[in-house]
Amino acid sequence: MTEMILNRPIACFDIEATGINPHSDRMVELAIVRMHPDGSQDSHRFVINPGIPIPIEASNIHGFKDDDVRDCPPFTDIASDVNAILENCDLSGFNLLRYDIPMLVAEMARADIRFELKNRKVVDAQRIFHQQEPRDLTAAIAYYCNEMHLGAHGAMADVTATMRVIESQLKRYSNLPRDVPSLDLYCNPRDPSWVDRSGRLKWINKTVAINFGKKKGVALETLIKDDPGFIKWMLKSDFPPDVKEIVAQGQRGEWPEPPSAASP
Repeated sequence: MTEMILNRPIACFDIEATGINPHSDRMVELAIVRMHPDGSQDSHRFVINPGIPIPIEASNIHGFKDDDVRDCPPFTDIASDVNAILENCDLSGFNLLRYDIPMLVAEMARADIRFELKNRKVVDAQRIFHQQEPRDLTAAIAYYCNEMHLGAHGAMADVTATMRVIESQLKRYSNLPRDVPSLDLYCNPRDPSWVDRSGRLKWINKTVAINFGKKKGVALETLIKDDPGFIKWMLKSDFPPDVKEIVAQGQRGEWPEPPSAASP
């Protein structure tokens, strides 16, 4: 990839799984291609025994059946290797914010590894694509590369296709930034008062507060002290990984630094 300006490695990855729920479903295949600032690349592919039956609906998408993965290692056996590969990397992929990252974080947690997101930039080809030409990955490779995506839903084929789509997007759209931090902001536009990427938590008077439901406007620190049941519910519910990470850090008395744009 020659069009993106890299200050550190960026890892493009794709996951195939038994389903789409990171809490109840499990990973079946993981492919990663790391791109380095010097232009070099290295690729990694893991086929995983999910430890649960693979539904026929999932098999029809990615092609893996129970017999195909019976002798493969569980994710816990490869988790440390995956964590080492992704160490100090920004992240890239297609729809990874809604699917691949939550699945990866959940699998890492089940392996007793805390996968940190707060210092990583995220470049999501789907976000760029949907803002420029709303469609899916197969349509993206056809539109940007004038080819059929014959390997759709094979993890390595999807990684390769995603890399080619991002490269073509950077060449086609002169208004796109070239550096990863700016691409992260382009893919994930957010209010400067938000603490997390989705705006479930908000800065109020330089304090982290809830930004949804009946607790909206209540300081997270107050809820940790006075309403532990609500905090337990948040940590067990289907909130994005960065929201849960901030809540868990708050329980330990660790708080992020408010941005200069936060309410005084």
